[in-house]
Amino acid sequence: MKALIQRVSHASVEVNSERVGEIGPGLLVFLGIDKGDNEAGADKLIAKLLAYRIFADDIGRMNASVQDIVGGVLLVSQFTLSADTKKGLRPSFSSAASPAEAERLYQYVEMQIRAKHSNVATGIFAADMKVNLLNDGPVTFMLEV
Repeated sequence: MKALIQRVSHASVEVNSERVGEIGPGLLVFLGIDKGDNEAGADKLIAKLLAYRIFADDIGRMNASVQDIVGGVLLVSQFTLSADTKKGLRPSFSSAASPAEAERLYQYVEMQIRAKHSNVATGIFAADMKVNLLNDGPVTFMLEV
């Protein structure tokens, strides 16, 4: 399981020209789910992303988490994070979880984040989404479990 996280000033996601999710300051989380991923790995990833210290503290150091700042979390499914790009000029998605398993784990991740954090928005699994964001920094990290 992979999560590409970006510290944002604001972010939103649209499906068919309709805004379905939006946050102010916080984390935009692109979630990729691979074959073999499970709830235990998801739990580790969720704990890490909610506690990851990438926001400024009182003296300007990256020492605060999204929970510390009571920031938003915008969760967006992103199966292309599972791509193998080592060979050739076309990505291989053979390591990605099946759509049914990926959706099940995506919904699990969403439910668990909502249980632990009050400000959560999402895209729509497998939809053609338009994501708008203002990256703050830029600050971007790949979390993997």
